[in-house]
Amino acid sequence: MDVSLVVSNILNPPVLFFFLGMTAVFVKSDLEIPAPVPKLFSLYLLFAIGFKGGVELIKSGITQDVVLTLAAAMLMACFVPIYSFFILRLKLDTYDAAAIAATYGSISAVTFITASAFLSELGINYDGYMVAALALMESPAIIVGLILVNIFTVDGKREVSWKEVLQEAFLNSSVFLLVGSLVIGVLTGEHGWHVLEPFTQGLFYGVLTFFLLDMGLIAAKRIKDLQKTGFFLISFAILIPILNACIGLLISKTIGMSQGDALLFAVLCASASYIAVPAAMRMTVPEANPSLYVSTALAVTFPFNIIVGIPLYLYGINLLWR
Repeated sequence: MDVSLVVSNILNPPVLFFFLGMTAVFVKSDLEIPAPVPKLFSLYLLFAIGFKGGVELIKSGITQDVVLTLAAAMLMACFVPIYSFFILRLKLDTYDAAAIAATYGSISAVTFITASAFLSELGINYDGYMVAALALMESPAIIVGLILVNIFTVDGKREVSWKEVLQEAFLNSSVFLLVGSLVIGVLTGEHGWHVLEPFTQGLFYGVLTFFLLDMGLIAAKRIKDLQKTGFFLISFAILIPILNACIGLLISKTIGMSQGDALLFAVLCASASYIAVPAAMRMTVPEANPSLYVSTALAVTFPFNIIVGIPLYLYGINLLWR
């Protein structure tokens, strides 16, 4: 792999601030971000990326490429949790396996945003409609995870409030804001973009940097939980993203995605949810251990993807597209 890609990614200010946050925890600094601020930054990032995606989507229109990409996104969102579940069942019970599988079947919006920033830094173009793929991939894994629990529990009959499940899957704050911003971007187009550009573009990298500083603090604190996961889960949290990314790259090559779109699609396939899915699993599968599915996604897969994964997947793209 081209080491310069890894170095270029690590020397990005947002990634360096992620390291700074982790370092603060390791050296026992009292650095902390007040609780409401990260939530605000998270909402801002979702709004900005969703709005930009909507503007770009209306520019490109609903083409065959768009339809194929969104269909591939839905396919992976449903497929990843199924085979992940059977791998996890080798060592874990049904509840933990389903919860972790759902976590890895969904996506991390911040990993996607970091990858898009990496592409911008390298001057590689990507299409805004990839944000629509991001929105579509967030929720299906929750449904698939619950179906797996219902099928493979001993009695096969669990009382599940599907109304609450669907509400959590499709109307949680991150999905609602992302889709809503996308729709507003479509409706307002270029005019809306020019009106909001100083806010959606000028502040974007600063907010992303500050948010990753907070993510570094949280990830470092979660590392202690890894003692409970064991070697099997830590290996899973590194190897399954690579497998998912490889499948994503093969699909991207087959349907003719550009290199920038292929990287974002691979990142979507490789990332794991540490917000939406854990919240849904806590509510619907209380038997599962949250320290397993949260710590693997947040303390292993998230840092792996933003430090090593993104340049690794781009290296794979350079080989396949050469």
